Amino acid sequence: MGKVVDCAVYEGGHRVGSLDIDDPSQMQVKPGRVIWIGLYEPTQADLARLQSYFGLHDLAIEDAYRAHQRPKLELYGETLFVVMKTAVLVDEHVAMGETSFFIGRGYVITVRHGPSQSYAEVRARCENTPESFKKGEDFILYALMDFIVDRYFPIVDALEDSIEQLEEVVLDGDSTMGVLEEIATLRHDLLAMRHAVAPLPEVCQRLMRYDMAMVDRNTHPYFRDVFDHSTILLDRIETLREMLKTVVDSKMLMSAMKQNEVMRQLAAWAAMLAVPTAIAGIYGMNFAHMPELDWQYGYFAVLGAIGAICGVLFWRFKKSGWL
Repeated sequence: MGKVVDCAVYEGGHRVGSLDIDDPSQMQVKPGRVIWIGLYEPTQADLARLQSYFGLHDLAIEDAYRAHQRPKLELYGETLFVVMKTAVLVDEHVAMGETSFFIGRGYVITVRHGPSQSYAEVRARCENTPESFKKGEDFILYALMDFIVDRYFPIVDALEDSIEQLEEVVLDGDSTMGVLEEIATLRHDLLAMRHAVAPLPEVCQRLMRYDMAMVDRNTHPYFRDVFDHSTILLDRIETLREMLKTVVDSKMLMSAMKQNEVMRQLAAWAAMLAVPTAIAGIYGMNFAHMPELDWQYGYFAVLGAIGAICGVLFWRFKKSGWL
């Protein structure tokens, strides 16, 4: 069973009273008043009831129930259907939700799914500014969109801080699995934020078109403000994605440098070990006549030669930075 967060009627920008969503007689659209209904994860029956009250389109009802849409704007007759993604920080990572708006003459319906902040703050703000509130349903849509977009900024700030901290960790030489997991999580969060923000400038531009009869021209500057904020956010997200890519490249470069350093050390030790191996291999051959085999000091001479050659090689490798 879905939750009815609030259901109220407004006249002249002032709240007149609360309504019972189960009473069809109270859901009648009348000139000069606006019904604002807020739902959280409603059932199909809840949405079907609203559809019968306000004549909402089947496709819009289906999208609002399934809640797996990208941000978009659709026009069904005289009803605007807007979908936006909501974002909240859960354990320092981004959790995405979705909100659908039905905007028509005399009614505003919000349908929330998943993680999101309550729109009670938006409703209270509108009720405290009746002069702006009485501009109509399109102003309520602006207030809701502006609220969602403004909540993106702290999340982007948090992601930026996380990337900067991760960059310091990588430059300090930390290459643990935790760093790799953090990179993957940040990449996922940035991609989710990009999917939430990227369509919004186009949505705002469509709302400001002069053939959009549902939106009053006096409200265009407000949607232009949402457009500007969305553009700023999109630029910041793209910048953060480039920063994260730089962090990944730096980590790969440092890993390659460490690998090269290890390979140089292994090559140096292998070269030094090759000396006694080669000499021992020569004198381990089963030839009957080898001049040095009968020499009294041959054993000590060979050990001295091995030690001297390995010592020279060690000094050279140490001087060149291979050891």
